[in-house]
Amino acid sequence: MLKRSKFETPQSEVIQRAEELISAASNRYKITVQVANRAKRRRYEDFDTMDDPMMKPVLRAIIEMSDELNQPEIIGES
Repeated sequence: MLKRSKFETPQSEVIQRAEELISAASNRYKITVQVANRAKRRRYEDFDTMDDPMMKPVLRAIIEMSDELNQPEIIGES
């Protein structure tokens, strides 16, 4: 019996978002490291909250970064 993940983002959408991030980046290595660092940071930040324990930190980082890429207005000006 196959396990089904409980998060709502389909795998094809995650792949498409990852491809968008890579194509928009000037350096594939740097964007990969940025995704990894964000996932690592989020993993330790969300360890206590456990908002969505079924969504892996890397998937969440890809989705967040692609949202920031597609919708720059969600990033607050500091």
